[in-house]
Amino acid sequence: MKIHLTSVFVDDQAAALRFYTEMLGFVKKHDVPVGETDRWLTVVSPEDPDGPELLLEPLGHPAARTYRDALVADGIPLAQFAVDDVKAEYERLRGHGVRFTQEPLEKGPVTTAVLDDTCGNLIQIATQA
Repeated sequence: MKIHLTSVFVDDQAAALRFYTEMLGFVKKHDVPVGETDRWLTVVSPEDPDGPELLLEPLGHPAARTYRDALVADGIPLAQFAVDDVKAEYERLRGHGVRFTQEPLEKGPVTTAVLDDTCGNLIQIATQA
């Protein structure tokens, strides 16, 4: 068993695609219309294009909004992405105007930081020593 797909709920799929590709460096994998306005829109790491996909899922269900907003209110990231160097990635992303809710923090062998994805989610980046 392995992870094939996970998702983040987003307010605006086009804005999410721009953020996740232009700021975070993911690449678009699938973009298929679903219904009148929604899309099956996934991104992947350019380092593993056949690896796990992240679905930029429209925030249509009321329970999803409640869940996502409660996580943000409590400062809890919805997802975690691995990076080679949290401090370097933090500086790079801040240079592009990305807002962080937690600066790099060393927690034993792990360093983390938390960013606002501009689409309603907090995302943690992490490096393990």
